[in-house]
This record gives sequence, C-alpha cells and structure tokens, in this order.
Amino acid sequence: MKVREILRVKGGTLYTVSPDEKLGRAVETMAQYDIGSLAVMEHGQLVGMLTFREVIDTIARNGGTVGDVTVRSIMDDHPMTCTPETELDQVRPMMLERHTRYMPVMDGGVLMGVISFYDVAKAVVEMQSFENKMLKAYIRDWPEEDGARADATAGPDGTPAAR
Repeated sequence: MKVREILRVKGGTLYTVSPDEKLGRAVETMAQYDIGSLAVMEHGQLVGMLTFREVIDTIARNGGTVGDVTVRSIMDDHPMTCTPETELDQVRPMMLERHTRYMPVMDGGVLMGVISFYDVAKAVVEMQSFENKMLKAYIRDWPEEDGARADATAGPDGTPAAR
C-alpha cells in the first residue's frame, strides 16, 4: 500500500500555520480542530512542523505556559517527509526510527498532506484484516482431492468406516 491511498481516505483537509504566528494561537487551532500537528508554511513552502511534542516541551520550559514565543522558535525545521508513492513498509520504520508521529507528504515542492502514525497503523490493520478474510475464504473453499475424501472416511484397514 502506498501513502497516496492513506491521503485519499483522509481527504484533503490540511491545517497550516505561519512560522511568525504566536504559539498560543497555534495551540488554539490545534485544540479547536482536535489535531496533533500543524504544517508550518511560508510563501507557499513547507518550512517546518509543529506538533504537540514541541508545544509540551515549551510549556515545560516556561513554567506551565506557552509564553510569548513564535512557532518558528520551536518548530521542527527539518521534518522527515515522504512522497505519495512511498510504500507503507518504508514509512513505518522511518517513523519509528525518529519517533515521528506526523509526516508531511510532499510531491516535488508541494505539500499534499500530513499522515500520522495513527493513519499508518489504521491502514496496516485494515490491510491485514482484508488479507486475513481472503485467506480464510481461500482455506474454506480449499478444493478437496478425490483421494483425500476417501482416505478420511476409511477405517484403519482401508475399508470404509462405519458411520
């Protein structure tokens, strides 16, 4: 399965923020839409990612408040990205290696969307569930060999067993 399939299911909604926006406003946006990340855009280009990880770190350093900082001062300015053609089998280890929960999907210089670790896990579970159903259907419909049925109903001496 490719990343583009996750984006197709998720839809086209993309939440962004300017790097010069105050962190408090960005947090309000994240809370309003119940999202864990914002793509940081400047002049139509992705320049970073803001996730709840950076927000929590900032709150911890500022004695429980977001302070008067801008998104630019705390964002991840080198987020790991993938393309719509990246296979999920490649994305999972990438996300695990860097403990990344949100990954921008880029097509050339264009941000196509952001996938989360949840999106990837959900896609994998759905894919495995489908494969499991197909395997069960295949096994249930397994063609019996003519000799197998006769052998299964035969007694120990090879004569038909009593029923």
